[in-house]
Amino acid sequence: MHTSVRWIALACSGLTFSCLTMNSNAQNRTVFFDDFTGQKLDRSKWNVEITGTTNNNEQQAYVDSAATIYIDHGVLVIQPRFSPGYKTPEGKTFDFISGRINTRKKFEFTHGQASARVRLTAGAGLWPAWWLLGNGDWPDAGEIDIMEYIGESDWASAAVHGPGYSGETPFVNRLYFPGNNNVTHWHVYAVDWTPDSLVFKYDGVPMFRVTRAMVEHYGKWAYDNPEFLVLNFALGGGYPVKINGVKSPYFGLPASTVEAIKKGQCKLLVDWVKVEKIP
Repeated sequence: MHTSVRWIALACSGLTFSCLTMNSNAQNRTVFFDDFTGQKLDRSKWNVEITGTTNNNEQQAYVDSAATIYIDHGVLVIQPRFSPGYKTPEGKTFDFISGRINTRKKFEFTHGQASARVRLTAGAGLWPAWWLLGNGDWPDAGEIDIMEYIGESDWASAAVHGPGYSGETPFVNRLYFPGNNNVTHWHVYAVDWTPDSLVFKYDGVPMFRVTRAMVEHYGKWAYDNPEFLVLNFALGGGYPVKINGVKSPYFGLPASTVEAIKKGQCKLLVDWVKVEKIP
């Protein structure tokens, strides 16, 4: 599963000094890593969010449950579930529950490469994401969306949000995948974050670049402060509706996807998450 590890093992079968140095340097650059080899989510690294309210007219409540967040053979699984009439502690009712985790106050960083190896499920109105978020008021603290997906299996998108360029941000871009290697296959979604730019890379290939000069045309550059990691699986809401136009049976979520959720077919799979210092 961890192809980079296998490659190093094969390349270094002769135990040459150069290979050992390369491996050591890579380890020295890594400041956060989780490959989900335990039986349960590592709570020393991750917080599980519980929400009674949602943004963007999303259709799920986030809960702390082994039904929605679990480890399966070294892979993190975030799985939405149909749970009609679920009531939050605040008394709000949802028909779906799902999972959202973050590293707030456990791991935060400023500048570096954040990457994750992810596999997604096709289904209109699904909205899983892998992203970074700053502490403080939104959007002033900055949001870096490394990968967002709203259910069309041929593309995923990256975006940034900050003061003067949030919501309907001008800084968003899609990458279209070939049909034989769409989002239902494993991909590495990453961002290289430096003091003056954010370069989004899918499978190591740059797909979008946002620079300080571009951002400051609209507002303040919001990416000089620490941010934490976020993985979540939303359902429906404003972004999917703009693409699929579905309003029923749920906002942004058609009946076909509801049936897939009921059958347990919709999952966000994460092989590993890593943050490295950029040399």
